[in-house]
Amino acid sequence: MPSLFLLLAALLAADVPAQSSAKLRRPLPDEFGRVVIDNHSGKAGFAPVVFDHWLHRAKFTCRLCHVDLGMAMKAGGTDIKAADNIKGFYCGACHDGRRIAEGDRKIFASCDKPLAHEHRAVCFRCHSEGREVKPEVDFSTFTRAFPRGRFGNGIDWEKAEELGVIQPSNFLEGVSIARKPLTVQNDFELFPRLQGMPGILFSHKKHTVWNGCELCHPEIFVGVRRGVSKYTMVENFEGKFCGTCHLKVAFPLLDCQRCHSEPVQ
Repeated sequence: MPSLFLLLAALLAADVPAQSSAKLRRPLPDEFGRVVIDNHSGKAGFAPVVFDHWLHRAKFTCRLCHVDLGMAMKAGGTDIKAADNIKGFYCGACHDGRRIAEGDRKIFASCDKPLAHEHRAVCFRCHSEGREVKPEVDFSTFTRAFPRGRFGNGIDWEKAEELGVIQPSNFLEGVSIARKPLTVQNDFELFPRLQGMPGILFSHKKHTVWNGCELCHPEIFVGVRRGVSKYTMVENFEGKFCGTCHLKVAFPLLDCQRCHSEPVQ
């Protein structure tokens, strides 16, 4: 069976158009999920912004940032400006220099106010593409006690949340609205078209912990009834449907057995 997974991965990878003739380098664990944003930075004389998902997802759910804060699911899609952050939108909702991160440590302010050129080192904490900027939190030290995964950045984030190793917040004071707990929907099985491929057991519970309902419906999956949205693995590998997350941020699609877990009947 493992050879079948490898063969499928090879075939799917071959069907996806190459974005560059250069050989793609597998990202290092701390680089997986990294997003580079460069809508306005260059014009303002700054390096592009480098955003690391691993640190933020340990603190907050995906839904909090991508629904409550209105962050687009695609890099650059939100068109964030420094003025937006200064007013408390987007990154500035947390990075305002006043909110408390852990203990009595305040979250540093992003684009707090116009800075003189000699003080721009503060900006390089985010505008760090191509620069040697030492992160305040070290990935290997931070994740040392986390349950391990096989792909991506080597962390099983689902297990980490389940065990209480991390407790991502789903509410931001002054931004989020109080919500009643979601009714847990039943898991259901999806049947692959490829003969011999194990079935997919989709867990709503695992996804709603991180995403709620509104992150996936209706923008990614149009309907809420099983079978309404039609998609293929090729489309997933193109970054659509499941591939919206399970390509560069959540555990990657090459970890076939995380989804195709039901025995062949």
